[in-house]
Amino acid sequence: MLGAGCNSSSAAHDTLDTLDRIGAGLRGPRGTHARVYATGLRHVAAFAFDARGRLWVATAGYRDDGTDAVYMVTRAGATPVKVIAGLHTPLGLLWYRGALYVASKGRVVAYRALTGTRFGTRRTVVAFGDHVGELNNLVESRGRMFVGISAPCDHCTPVSKWSGSIVSFLPDGRDVGVYARDIRAAVGLAFAPATRDLFVTMNQRDDLGARTPGDWLAVVHEGDDWGFPSCWGQASAACSRVPAPIATLDPHAAVDGVAIVTGQLGRAVGTAAIVAEWSLGKVVRVELTRHGSTYRASVQQFLSGVKHPTAVVMTQQRRLLVGDWETGRVYEIARA
Repeated sequence: MLGAGCNSSSAAHDTLDTLDRIGAGLRGPRGTHARVYATGLRHVAAFAFDARGRLWVATAGYRDDGTDAVYMVTRAGATPVKVIAGLHTPLGLLWYRGALYVASKGRVVAYRALTGTRFGTRRTVVAFGDHVGELNNLVESRGRMFVGISAPCDHCTPVSKWSGSIVSFLPDGRDVGVYARDIRAAVGLAFAPATRDLFVTMNQRDDLGARTPGDWLAVVHEGDDWGFPSCWGQASAACSRVPAPIATLDPHAAVDGVAIVTGQLGRAVGTAAIVAEWSLGKVVRVELTRHGSTYRASVQQFLSGVKHPTAVVMTQQRRLLVGDWETGRVYEIARA
């Protein structure tokens, strides 16, 4: 099993001169092609696919005003259809055994019995309370679900045990527990194919001025303690027992979604984690090389031209979808 190592890279550098025009107004690696998969999804925040291959998209505005929603896109180019309205910051979506799980403010809710564009039932699976931080990406592995819950602050010590953690639970809401703790914001979660390695993007503190660290990409294991708020990667006793990330990304990047690519996009992309940097308008490629029980990683820019990238996901058709929070576009990146 591969795990996090100490070979973290430096922050991603601009590589615009090495990116080609690949279509849809984007620049990316040679050998790839881009098109617009869907439009009209302003504030796109999360993706999920159902058993029929339809794309489901959650939208979440910057302020929680109760007008967020979940849409269905039946195929590339189709008009998105609003299915669930009146949500509060839904940042995680997951289809599992015929139910759509939605992680939003303080809770995870399961929607079932879809007929046309209406669900027949909804049930709160897990409630964490309204005073924890944002609930982020939602993933499943071997019959358990995992959700990242941000700290409700930049650098305070959270009161709730759920804040600043990754939480795991059974799909029916039983056996809820902290999987890993003391993470300021575990935003993007993705299990690497054929492994139990959980890749996580982590937002870092923003109050440290010249000492501000880059955001992190890490492999997180059960029982990990990442040291927030005392540790942000500095050389001090506060970090002496904190795991190392596999890659250090840009400072103040507001890293978001992560997808693991294992050759589907050709040799130019190879095996890599694709990470959205929301605040910088960058999508970066973290090349992953196995080194014993660890990963060695190097960081390069992967896409430019996306205003505020958020959700990223690989499709069963071996293509990458990237959501743009600002423009409401979903881009599809494929091997040329």
